[in-house]
Amino acid sequence: ADLLDVGAESSRPAADPVDAAREQERLLPALAAIREVCDLPLTVDTRRADTARRALDAGADGLNDITGGRNDPGMLTLAADTGCGLVLMHMRGTPRTMQIDPRYDDVVAEVADELAAYAEAAEAAGVQRARIAVDPGIGFGKTLDHNLALLANLSEVARGRPLLVGASRKSFIEHLTGAPTPERLGGSLAAAAAAFAQGAAVLRVHDVRETAQCLAVLSALEDHRRGPLLR
Repeated sequence: ADLLDVGAESSRPAADPVDAAREQERLLPALAAIREVCDLPLTVDTRRADTARRALDAGADGLNDITGGRNDPGMLTLAADTGCGLVLMHMRGTPRTMQIDPRYDDVVAEVADELAAYAEAAEAAGVQRARIAVDPGIGFGKTLDHNLALLANLSEVARGRPLLVGASRKSFIEHLTGAPTPERLGGSLAAAAAAFAQGAAVLRVHDVRETAQCLAVLSALEDHRRGPLLR
């Protein structure tokens, strides 16, 4: 892995929210323990500026906001003031409501437009463009067809910004294959390969070793297509 993403509030479909005190009670000791034994960059998955501030003080390097900075305007100010990395994800509704009949006229264009608006708001708050990545939010307020359309058109979604894609073990793989969560490695690797081929900057995955092996082969094949590998 090149970085670790740590969170303490579930964002799975239909998940109930937790309050800030409970989130911090779970998150901050775990973050400190990880930082003692791990030098990798750490991002914190939170929608609250207070939790984010405490996490940065505890050693986190970046913020990953599933609300795209809309839940707490202080998140953008914090990212601007500290210069930390910031991931802005697309989601309509909340984890509790997002999968209740999600609708789009053109999911690729609408998600791209909304992500661009989130990123522009962050820049207006003072966050440097180079510190911002966007995430189409696979599985967050999307149907199977929506997820597939986004995964097939990631460069259009990104509009030139660094893109994070988290498709690992998502339920769309079960809808396509019938595989339960523990058996979705093959589908997860296929999604990772598709994202890699379209230039995704970061892949958020569960099966790190297997994904790294998959991408190493894809990268070698791409190098070979451009010219012979060095021997």
